[in-house]
Amino acid sequence: MFDLPKYGDGVCLARMADLLDALAVERVRLSRISVVVTGSNGKGSTAAFCAGIARAYGLRTGLFTSPHLYRLNERVQVDGADIGDDDLARLKSRIEMAIAEISRRTGEKFGAFEALFALAGLYFQERNCDCAVFEAGIGGRYDPVRLAGAQLTCVTSVDYEHVELLGHSLELIASDKSDACASGGTIVYGENCRNLRPHLIEYNRNRAIASRFVRAEIGISGESLSTAGQRFDFQFEAHEFRSLEMGLLGTFQFNNAAIAISLFLLWLQHARPGATPDNIEAAVRSGLREARWPGRLELIRQDPLTVVDVGHTPDGIRQSLASLKAIYGAENWILVSGISFDKNADEIVAALAPSFDTIICTSAHHKGADTRTVAAAVRKANPQATAHIAATVEDAVGVSQRLAASQNRKIYVAGGLFLAIEYTVVANGGRAQDLKFF
Repeated sequence: MFDLPKYGDGVCLARMADLLDALAVERVRLSRISVVVTGSNGKGSTAAFCAGIARAYGLRTGLFTSPHLYRLNERVQVDGADIGDDDLARLKSRIEMAIAEISRRTGEKFGAFEALFALAGLYFQERNCDCAVFEAGIGGRYDPVRLAGAQLTCVTSVDYEHVELLGHSLELIASDKSDACASGGTIVYGENCRNLRPHLIEYNRNRAIASRFVRAEIGISGESLSTAGQRFDFQFEAHEFRSLEMGLLGTFQFNNAAIAISLFLLWLQHARPGATPDNIEAAVRSGLREARWPGRLELIRQDPLTVVDVGHTPDGIRQSLASLKAIYGAENWILVSGISFDKNADEIVAALAPSFDTIICTSAHHKGADTRTVAAAVRKANPQATAHIAATVEDAVGVSQRLAASQNRKIYVAGGLFLAIEYTVVANGGRAQDLKFF
């Protein structure tokens, strides 16, 4: 969309402040309406849950996420509707002019993610949003979402990712993500952050940031999951909601939903202190039940039963695989796997391959690692598995469906975001080459 690199020159905070000022984005108001979602895994689902609850409460709600899966418009939504092409083109032109002037004056180059964040902030202002949920790109300390000035943020989970930027320990990674929160605010931490609790409490203390942890201050109990849906009980402060139903599948979604509810309750205390409990509970129930987010243990076909998952970190993949087995059973699966060339194939395949006896190794059109690299990782992780080579995603769709039909098997597509989306498009009769990512 923008004729810009994915990332700009160095730290973006000062030039982003210039850009928001040039666009007349009211940053005091942006701070008042914003919620920021950071984390290694689960950001998109958590953001979708939170925005869904706010929308169900009757608030005009903006949602900014990344990456997009099918169309760039997905990244900027108001009340569940993608930004239209005309608004996208109009705001693009305005932002490009502002960027050109700032770059001419400062000599700094902007990145495309920075431009899209500014576009979202401007669009939400134009649409007079009551609440805006922003998903971070990488980290939080130097991510553009820090410019939202949000008093309510979260860290959904921490895993080893982007270590060259965020640090080579979980403490450093969690600290970076925590810095998206404005001083005096509150951060909700997912359950896999609990081992870091002593560090994070001290890290946040001098900025007067409160820390709240899932399965500590935020209670989850009574979890149940099946192909028909998932339910759980939730407790936070004076709020207790029983048998909440979720529209998204996966054991990891209990954590994401609990974070989203807590974020919304805290935001409501801050922005709408007169809210009535009955309206809140109804909004929470509706928002969780109606939430949809593609690519997360998504059932894309019933015959043969085909599930895709966009997880692409080892921890995220392990969680999704455990949920797949719990929901659909552990037996009779064919794995279709392809890894992005900038990911560690051995680590990712090691999290998947031991659970499957038939594996199709393929390569996505976008950033796909060579099939020989994937096959070598499969042989290393599970020498007993039967490995098939499919040069393209189109070949992988054909081979997997033929094997599934002849052997009465189910298909699981996992290991890379681009693989899962390309497979879905091809399986539905589309062309993977037509997808545009950045």
